[in-house]
Amino acid sequence: MLRTTDDIKEMLAIMDRRDRVRNVCVVAHIDHGKTTLTDLLLAEAGLIPHDLAGEIRVLDYLEEERKRGITIKAGNISLLYRLNGEKYVVNLIDTPGHVDFTGRVARALRAVDGAIVLVDAVEEIMAQTEVVTRQLLNERVKTILLINKIDRLITELRLSAKEIYAKLSRIVQNFNDLIEIYCEPQFKDKWKVDVFKGNVIFGSALHKWGLNAEVARRKNIKFNDIIEIYSENEWHRLQEIIPLHKIVLESIIKVLPSPIEAQRYRVPKIWAGNLDSEVGRAMVECDPNGPTTICVVSVKKDPAEGLIATGRVFSGKIEEGDRVYLLNAGDECIISKVSVYMGSFRERANRIGSGNIAALSGFKTIKSGETIVDVEYKDQMAPFEKITYISEPVITVSIEPKDPSGLPRLLEALESLIIEDPNLSLSVNKETGEFLLSGVGELHLDISIKALRESIPDVEVIISKPIISYRESVSKVGATATVTSPNGLNSISIRVEPIEENLSSFSKADAELFRGAGRVLSIDDNGNVLLDISGEHYSEEDLSAIVSGFKWACGSGPLCGEPLRGVKVVLVDANLAPEEKNRGHAQITPTVRRAIFKSFMTANPVLLEPVCAIQISTPAEQIGSIIHLIMKRRGKVSSVSQRGPLLIVDGFMPVVESLGLADEIRSASSGRAFWQSRFSHWGRVPEEHMPKTLESIRLRKGFLKEG
Repeated sequence: MLRTTDDIKEMLAIMDRRDRVRNVCVVAHIDHGKTTLTDLLLAEAGLIPHDLAGEIRVLDYLEEERKRGITIKAGNISLLYRLNGEKYVVNLIDTPGHVDFTGRVARALRAVDGAIVLVDAVEEIMAQTEVVTRQLLNERVKTILLINKIDRLITELRLSAKEIYAKLSRIVQNFNDLIEIYCEPQFKDKWKVDVFKGNVIFGSALHKWGLNAEVARRKNIKFNDIIEIYSENEWHRLQEIIPLHKIVLESIIKVLPSPIEAQRYRVPKIWAGNLDSEVGRAMVECDPNGPTTICVVSVKKDPAEGLIATGRVFSGKIEEGDRVYLLNAGDECIISKVSVYMGSFRERANRIGSGNIAALSGFKTIKSGETIVDVEYKDQMAPFEKITYISEPVITVSIEPKDPSGLPRLLEALESLIIEDPNLSLSVNKETGEFLLSGVGELHLDISIKALRESIPDVEVIISKPIISYRESVSKVGATATVTSPNGLNSISIRVEPIEENLSSFSKADAELFRGAGRVLSIDDNGNVLLDISGEHYSEEDLSAIVSGFKWACGSGPLCGEPLRGVKVVLVDANLAPEEKNRGHAQITPTVRRAIFKSFMTANPVLLEPVCAIQISTPAEQIGSIIHLIMKRRGKVSSVSQRGPLLIVDGFMPVVESLGLADEIRSASSGRAFWQSRFSHWGRVPEEHMPKTLESIRLRKGFLKEG
């Protein structure tokens, strides 16, 4: 690690040269070689021995990551590199490859301007490759494509140079197809990868060599030469002739933008404030002398220092002792320490300027996604736009201490988990008092629960079996239901309707979709909308009561207390008492809820379950047992394609059926098949399964008694 004061001073001096800074992350499908590549880059910077690169796994500093062989938390490190006599700082973030941790990837991308996208040459572009590519393009992050594991094409598949060329060309084309689909029009042509643009690298992170068009031309190396070197079992020579780490670092510096260049087009996308304001201009120009603005991308708890926030400094500079304002929390604080990350360690920096990634401490409370600003500019600053997550929490476990005296410490530990990982969701079962922790997948919850237990080892915690989230909806237009308030002086008429499938994931910003269908009174996070067609004029208090009834009904439906989804609630008429004392929330709110439920039950109610997209790579001889396993679990196969010696099975499966699937796949394939899943959509529970599913949910929630 950087140990000497001189080393730190030199790095900080270069960080002030914003044109010499590159903020980069490494993204890929799981097990395509991200962490091995990262270790090689650290070795080139002199932080670890070259011969141990790929084995030390410096950025995988959690025991659980090492044990599972996957990257869970995004690790940060700043390293120095010399190119053509000039020194550069590369701020590098290694990101998770497992789909359960795409939330961490989304947050990491807010801090960077460029990405190395790794693709396994044998497996080619997989499900997670597409997910992370979509995420980074949505954040306006420019890419370099690195096709890894070329050695497998030679030693395992024994392809000729012509066959290798054809396979690599297909990968490049398929990656460009993703850019064509997900990239904004103004960047598509400029950001598509091309061997001759220098933004495509071929290599083997395991064998530590790499090649791009410039190096191939300069050193006069062709794939035939590499094949011949492998045939002579002399591949270790390639490490010296064409070392991968040098080619990657040179490509990062030559191809990917500096913060000065990137912030001009990224800030307008990720920040919703006034670009012509003093703060806006400072961020667009990456001005080190402007107001201090920082977007926090991760938070973790340090036993000694408390909460440590990692964030991108978009303008100004941050120093120890600075008084700053947390926009979302509405709180002022003083920064007690500024540092740069070196894997699991942090090196004190005192001051970090715009365009860089900083670690900050001194917070009583702070969450990922927070916007930090100079106190003097708190009234001019707008928060950074909400980061879009691909997955949503759909698996829940209930948590309670065995001994009630451990409850305060359990609650504190759960709050720390939520601070560090916003993809977790915490709620309380009001009937039982249990804490309900929700995550995006089995592994996500498994890791979180292990971290929870390790943080409070002396508190015995009881964890339930996984609970799947459901949603309630309707499949046809319901009857108009009229309900009288408890005092008999108000009546509300409401009709519920299904919302078209293509509008089931709109947000509050999409209210114009319903313009002309009525006045939009409210839209919630589950795609339910409240429309008013009564033509009546309501007071603010009455409107508030009506919306409260809508939200109450949508939060817990009549079938089994699960949230409503994709339901249009139409306020047809409202005859309200003339005197205000006879209206109010106590009268109107429960009446609206009852009217919604009454119409809901006439609209052919349905139960929705979360459905995941699955992708399984398996040897050809195991394909029969794998497909049988999918069908047995109510899954559907959408396609089967060949990638070298493997068959890739794509399909869909209800999340409830995917629990324990990993063990069955390992058993059915003798450990040779690998699978991933990601939340895809909400689908109807089949009619034949609905009664049993409803009964089990009602029993679990205490709505029914056994027998």
